Amino acid sequence: MMKERSIREGYTRRTAQRLTVIALLSCFLFLIAGVAVTLGSYDIGLSDVYRTIIGGPAANSEFTKIVWEYRLPRVLMAVLAGASLGLAGAVMQGILRNPLASPFTLGIASAASFGASLAIVLGAGFVGSGSLVVGNAFLFTMIASAAVYGLAQYRGISPETMIMAGIAIMYLFSALTSFIQYVGASEDVHAVVFWMLGSLGSSTWHTVKISAIVLIVTFPVFMYLARSLNTLSAGDETAKSLGVHVEMVRIAGMAGASLLTAAVICYTGTIGFIGLVAPHITRMVIGGDHRFLLPGTAVVGSLLLLGADSIGRTIMAPQIIPVGIMTSFLGVPFFIYLFLRRRNDYW
Repeated sequence: MMKERSIREGYTRRTAQRLTVIALLSCFLFLIAGVAVTLGSYDIGLSDVYRTIIGGPAANSEFTKIVWEYRLPRVLMAVLAGASLGLAGAVMQGILRNPLASPFTLGIASAASFGASLAIVLGAGFVGSGSLVVGNAFLFTMIASAAVYGLAQYRGISPETMIMAGIAIMYLFSALTSFIQYVGASEDVHAVVFWMLGSLGSSTWHTVKISAIVLIVTFPVFMYLARSLNTLSAGDETAKSLGVHVEMVRIAGMAGASLLTAAVICYTGTIGFIGLVAPHITRMVIGGDHRFLLPGTAVVGSLLLLGADSIGRTIMAPQIIPVGIMTSFLGVPFFIYLFLRRRNDYW
């Protein structure tokens, strides 16, 4: 009886610690977001930023247009994109039981790059010209996800078959993108390369709304799957013996993660390392329980992407370094750190 009570108290204490960490990170994100809005050629104080945001877009302030039309959409897009990519990476690592799994190692980003390249270089696509690049990137992202699922289904859905199918799809679309760049004009190729670097410069309230809707829809689904993802970590046979529909969990997780990724990178271009790094950082801090890992990863992903974008906007101001370059600069040292660690209990 005493042992059972001790276990229960330890679990309660650990849960409280995890929730506290997530709450503190959320507060820090709120602060960093306010600081990010102050960055720019026009100097605005932090208190003025919060006052203008609280006052709304109709507030009688000299900063209203700058904050609400230019800076706030970019900051909110960074928060939503970071959360979405982090969540997608955490779910893919969970369903595949592979610490290197992410939307960008499974061919999704390569497919988006090909779709954008097709629109930019050849002007070919499946939607109207006003949204040609965005529509193509989104469509080919979903095509790649369906192809990975189809190939894996042919051999039997498992972590190994999905990873192998993802690698094949990644190289296929990378080759197609290279071919498009080879036959394209130099100006178009330059535009493709810039798109592939990743940028938040085209963020608007429309892109914020779409990304927010997709995140709001998929996040409850992921939280519903959290216990199943925890069980999957013990292996497929164990999960099946405990009543988990393994194949359905993998399909739902892959579909949700692909949709999240597509809704972001079709507007921002390819932004790497967030989906790979954010889950690892969160796992090292609050553990591998997906009920806490998923919301924690969303906050950490937002912090990483918002921080990277803020550094990129200031380090060589007024020139802005694409956020995809900054996330790579930040991600590589972290992976070297993981490689040099003697302990590997983060996974």
